[in-house]
Amino acid sequence: MMKTDQSLTRALLLILLFCGLLMTAGCEGTDTRDQVDDTVKTAAGQKDLERYREMKEQIGDIQAQETERYRQLDTDTDAKKE
Repeated sequence: MMKTDQSLTRALLLILLFCGLLMTAGCEGTDTRDQVDDTVKTAAGQKDLERYREMKEQIGDIQAQETERYRQLDTDTDAKKE
C-alpha cells in the first residue's frame, strides 16, 4: 500500500509539473498566439479603431494636398491677371 502511495504521489507531481510547464509556456510566439491576439483585437474593436485612425490621417493628407493645389491655382491666376 505504501509503494502504491509513493507511485501515485510521484505520478501526480509529474502531471502537475507538466501542466505547469504548459501553462507557463503557453503558445507565446507561435502562429496560434498571433491568431488569438488578432481575434481578440477584432472582437474588442481595436482593429476598427486602427483602421479609422489610418483613414482619418489619409483624409487629412488629402485635404492638405488639395489646399496646396488651390493655393497654387490662386497664385497662378493672380500672376496671369498682372
